[in-house]
Amino acid sequence: MTRVCLVGSDDVDLRAELLSRETARDALATYDLREPYRNCLELETISLGAAVSLLNDLNWYLVRFADDAIVREPSVSDEEWLSRDLAASIRDGEVRPAETDALLEVYGVTDEGELVEPMYVARADGEVPEYDLQDVPETLVVRVTESEFRN
Repeated sequence: MTRVCLVGSDDVDLRAELLSRETARDALATYDLREPYRNCLELETISLGAAVSLLNDLNWYLVRFADDAIVREPSVSDEEWLSRDLAASIRDGEVRPAETDALLEVYGVTDEGELVEPMYVARADGEVPEYDLQDVPETLVVRVTESEFRN
């Protein structure tokens, strides 16, 4: 199963905002919503294509209420996530999954279960560089496109 995680903006309650709007509520109605991190919603879809389609359906809301939307596709990686743009590029056949692991966005995960301060890094000698923006017990790694990395 392909997983989708919506990362809410600091100043909004993502779940409340999405579920209070009919179109978003209808799009999410068939999914079991979980909150793996503070102000994040996670759900499972049947495929990468279904995940990208759902994100496209929710785009109006994501632009307003979310800081990020990421996808975990087991055929690409069991541990690392894909940015929305990279997931769409893989689905559309514009990039091969094996070519996606060089450029990364790494979030810190606090003891309180909050995603904080993403940093952009390039994988060095097959290893993810140490997250050093603050002291956190774990990290969440997201593979990104070259254009996302440069911004």
